[in-house]
Amino acid sequence: MALPLDPATRETLEGRLRFYRDLGLTEFYRRPVDPALAEQLAALEATFRPAAASAPPPAAQQRTQPAQRPAERPAERMAGQGTQPAAAKPFPNASPFALTGSAMQGLVSPPPAPAPQTQPEAHSNDYEDQPIPPRKPLPTPPEISAAIAPAQRAAALQQIRDEIGDCTRCALHQGRNMLVFGDGDPNARLMFVGEGPGADEDLQGLPFVGKAGQLLNNMISAMGLQRDQVYIANVVKCRPPANRVPEQEEGATCTPFLFRQIDVVRPEVLVALGATAATWLLGARQPLAGLRGRIHNVRGTKLIVTYHPAFLLRDPRQKKEAWADLQIAMRELGLKPPARG
Repeated sequence: MALPLDPATRETLEGRLRFYRDLGLTEFYRRPVDPALAEQLAALEATFRPAAASAPPPAAQQRTQPAQRPAERPAERMAGQGTQPAAAKPFPNASPFALTGSAMQGLVSPPPAPAPQTQPEAHSNDYEDQPIPPRKPLPTPPEISAAIAPAQRAAALQQIRDEIGDCTRCALHQGRNMLVFGDGDPNARLMFVGEGPGADEDLQGLPFVGKAGQLLNNMISAMGLQRDQVYIANVVKCRPPANRVPEQEEGATCTPFLFRQIDVVRPEVLVALGATAATWLLGARQPLAGLRGRIHNVRGTKLIVTYHPAFLLRDPRQKKEAWADLQIAMRELGLKPPARG
């Protein structure tokens, strides 16, 4: 039984078929998954095949006789590009010379139902090689603060926390339970920076205490340290809805406080956990793959970039790569992994 096509979808398909016919293409599917879909597509293709099979005019003739095209063609072509009707599904982002049945099926079939959420909860760091979409330039970081004596660093961090207060500077405060400032040794030689609080962190008010935090604790232990010997903070201090990537306005609001935390602690090595942390610390949008494996300089401190623990939970195969990144930090700190018992 043929699949019914609503008028809006049929109009969109016809517009696209005209567009590809003008390119000289006459085959619009190869391996249709559904026989009924193949029947629909074949019927649509047949309506255009005679015109598509005829030899296209020479290039010179196309340039000198544009008026010979049907008057309605531009409007139809715009309809094929998805400008209208609004109900039509957008065309897949694929080369027009490699159309397959599955690509065409995406135009007329509803998208598959989303997979049920599993633990650990979905996190924006699932896609570590995707940089933050470029928009307006990232804000200029504040000037590096004067050095603070080790004995006064705890008080200096508390002063920053008091200044933040019950923050309402951006929209993230509307959905938070607790603000997550930071945790650890104010005199730490090693500091970790993540993206933002998750559900467990939002409830407890501490960074990295959920499943990703447990993995981070294991990573710290593998380096020969304990959690209370490092300092941990995030780009934003309130949980973004559904753990999405912080918006640029949200990051711009929070990062000045993060930079001040870094200036107070003055770690010898910073570790950026994930692409979002690396983006805000370095002030540049790049895929994580281009940042790993080397030492960067941020606010007078050596920066190492690695995967976010939430990403490693979903793709354990990358733990070996993350360990290689941590070993760079260990060499800079003169650390050796603890002996195995």
